[in-house]
This record gives sequence, structure tokens and C-alpha cells, in this order.
Amino acid sequence: MKESLPPIYFYIPKSQWPVGDMPQIPEEYGDWMSSWNSRYGRGKYDWTLQTYLYLKADGLSCKLINFVPKEGIVISHRDFWSDNLKPSSKLLIVCIKVDREPHPYAQLQVVQNNQDELLKRSQFLWQSYPLRFWLQSKLIPRDRNRGDRFENAAFFGVLDNLAAQLQQPQWEEQLSAMGLRWEVVKCDRWHDYSEVDVIVAVRSFEGSNTFDSKPASKLINAWHAGIPAILGRESAYRHERKSELDYIEVASTEEVIAALFSLKNDFNLRQEMVNNGNIRVQEMGNTQITFLWRNFLTNVAVPAYYRWCRASLAQQQIFLMRRYLILKANRVQSQLNQLLAVKSP
Repeated sequence: MKESLPPIYFYIPKSQWPVGDMPQIPEEYGDWMSSWNSRYGRGKYDWTLQTYLYLKADGLSCKLINFVPKEGIVISHRDFWSDNLKPSSKLLIVCIKVDREPHPYAQLQVVQNNQDELLKRSQFLWQSYPLRFWLQSKLIPRDRNRGDRFENAAFFGVLDNLAAQLQQPQWEEQLSAMGLRWEVVKCDRWHDYSEVDVIVAVRSFEGSNTFDSKPASKLINAWHAGIPAILGRESAYRHERKSELDYIEVASTEEVIAALFSLKNDFNLRQEMVNNGNIRVQEMGNTQITFLWRNFLTNVAVPAYYRWCRASLAQQQIFLMRRYLILKANRVQSQLNQLLAVKSP
């Protein structure tokens, strides 16, 4: 027999509860978030508050709270969880880990990349599940009146996540010589692609890091915006890729220049990539993401909640102690690796 739905909560601690009126429906979230002056710290609300709004609008019985309940399923971003918080005997914690460390005591972890390291450990300890991030709120696609113009290249994101080579004056000068204008879009305009003809998003050209904790949001937003994307070597992008028309992958500034040159001089290629993106977005909307969340809660979180409630007190304590010891061991190993790296010639 199918088990009934336990109480489901989304948690924002009282100390970080937003001041003033909060959005009541998903359509209000973009305007509410645009009032923030800084990008930093917004992700935890994007994942917690926005997810609550979409699921509530979809008919899920859930509440937004500013305290940790004694029983039920409680969901929140990793930044909202205190490290020493332990679930009670009738409480299931769902930690939206994203690109942070896992919470030591959360029974379930949500990640945003199918290659996240935590997923590789799920089989014996960490119960982790990948879910896509929401689309950029109130996204404005490229203005169709721009026609075949190819003049503006842009980066949408936090400057820390842009390769150093693409932050230098020489980079802007190179693009200017090609007849292109370069812009790092400020966070209050991350929704506006109306004047943009191509995005470039590369975190680093160095080493072999594929950024396995990061999402494919820049690619998916570009598809929805109706523009080509030139992207770095990231596992999230590769996971979504079905053909060369999805995006152009680059590993150096020279390859970025070559990609821009190809796009600038080949309108048909640009149009093929845009048309391909129009097809891909059919499977990448917020409706689909809402469905994935409902499926996760119904088929993963609810059964896990009842398994936890049925476990004996001794079984629960052993489970939590194992989590704590493993996380501590991982942190010690990480510190040791850092020390060894510093001492290496």
C-alpha cells in the first residue's frame, strides 16, 4: 500500500529570513530577487524559496518555515543548515548540497550535476540525487529584430567564475578588432539576453578540472534565449550534449576566437544552433523541473522518511555517527592533500 504524504517543509532560518514581503507565486520571484544589490548569497533562496513556490503552485502540500520541525521532511540549501544539526527520530533532512560540502547528518542530498563526486559514494553511504536548477527568472530572449546581426558577445555570471584570460583588457581588444563588443553582464540584468548574439562562459583554461559540482544552467538559459553558446570543458554541459549544434566547447582563448570567427562568418551555423536550441528547450523547462522534484519527493524522500521513522534508535545513532566520521575523515584528507601540495617542489 502506498504510504501517505508526511508534512513537507522548506526551511529558511529566522536569522536569514528575508525582510519585507516575499513572493507568493513563482511569477513574482524574479522581480523580488531583482531587488537584491549583490549576486552573492542569492543561490540559497533560488534553490529553497523558489523551489517551494513552484511546488506549492503545482499543488504540493508544503509550507515555508523559519524553524526546524520535530517531524516531517524538511528541505533547504546547504548554507541554511548548521553543521551540528541532527535529525530527530521522525525528521528527514534533505540538503540541497549544490557545490558545497554535504551536510554531515542529512539523510538525503540534492546535487546539480550528474557527475558530482557525492553520487559516486551514494551506493555505500551518501544518498544523493541530481536535480536541475531552475531557469533564469523572467528571461528575455534575444530580440528577433536583430536579424542576422552578430555584434555582442557576453558572459552571464559571477566574475570569479570567468577565466582570468577573459577578464584582461587584451581580450576585449581582440574582440573589438573582430567587430565584436564584449560585456560581463551585471547580476541585475542576468535575465536580459535581448541584445546578446552569443555567450562565452569558461571558468578556466588550466588543468583538467571539469567542475563536477556545477550545473548546466548557462547552456540551458542560452537555448531558451535563442543564442549560440561557447563553453568550457565542464561535465554538466557534456552530459546535456547530444550534438555539436548544442554548443561549441573550447579549451583556450585561441579556440574561443576561432569559434567566434566561425559564428560571425557563418549565419547558417548560427541559425542551426538556434533552431537546435529551440528543440532542446522542450525538455528543459520549469514544468519538467517541477515534475522531477515531485518525483524525487514522492519516490525517494517519502520512502526514505518512513524507513528512518521505522529504524530503531540504535540504528539511527549508528547511521549519524558513520556520517560524522566519514565527513571528518574526508576533511582531514583534504587538509593533508593541501599541505602535501604546498610542500611539493
